[in-house]
Amino acid sequence: MQPIKPYRSEAQNQVALFEWAAWNSKKYPELKTLHAIPNGGSRHPAEAAHLKRQGVKSGVSDIFLPAARRGYHGIYIEMKALKGRLSPAQKEWLEAVKREGYYAAVCYGPDRAIALLTWYLGT
Repeated sequence: MQPIKPYRSEAQNQVALFEWAAWNSKKYPELKTLHAIPNGGSRHPAEAAHLKRQGVKSGVSDIFLPAARRGYHGIYIEMKALKGRLSPAQKEWLEAVKREGYYAAVCYGPDRAIALLTWYLGT
């Protein structure tokens, strides 16, 4: 597989990861349940307040795979651009889900996320 260079934006990195997941869902059927959690982004304050009332939480990771492997209940991935940084809320979220038995990681670029998922799913 040819390496995928990290893009400048988280969104581009995430698109590349989900394209890989679509291409590899026959090899790894669990990837069909891989999904994004659209908590971030700019929103009108009224829409942000409405989403908060619906349960949207600050710091929740970008990606989740609800597949139990390697002694974990599932895996959360916080996708970052090459020079991205975790917010305090994101750090808190990652630590909280780790305490609850989930694998949680930060991936700088799609190659890191692909390698992590490939390891997690057992190859």
